[in-house]
Amino acid sequence: MLHRKRLRAAPAERVCAHGGVGQIWFERLMHSAEGAGGCHFIDHAILPPGVSIGRHKHTENEEEFYLILSGRGRMWQDGEAFEVEAGELVRNRPGGAHGLENIGDVPLEIFVFEVGV
Repeated sequence: MLHRKRLRAAPAERVCAHGGVGQIWFERLMHSAEGAGGCHFIDHAILPPGVSIGRHKHTENEEEFYLILSGRGRMWQDGEAFEVEAGELVRNRPGGAHGLENIGDVPLEIFVFEVGV
């Protein structure tokens, strides 16, 4: 079970997220086996300027939340685009399509929480 975890200065891996543009810095902070509740995972990610998490869907029994820690981006959900910035929490509904692009001049840093419904 996870009790405590320290964030690194930069996440551990560079990955292309869901077919997006460029590569994000990515670190999985918690897996479902490390908790006792319905949380599937908690991720920490940094998107450099111009980089995106591609548009994708999860299953009808997964709900995802993006907590914007710093920077600003353009979120896409089910055909609607809107800007997000530090301090916002965005819910991605179960089965909904979503993606995120860094539209700023500085890195966009987020936490992603996926929970079962």
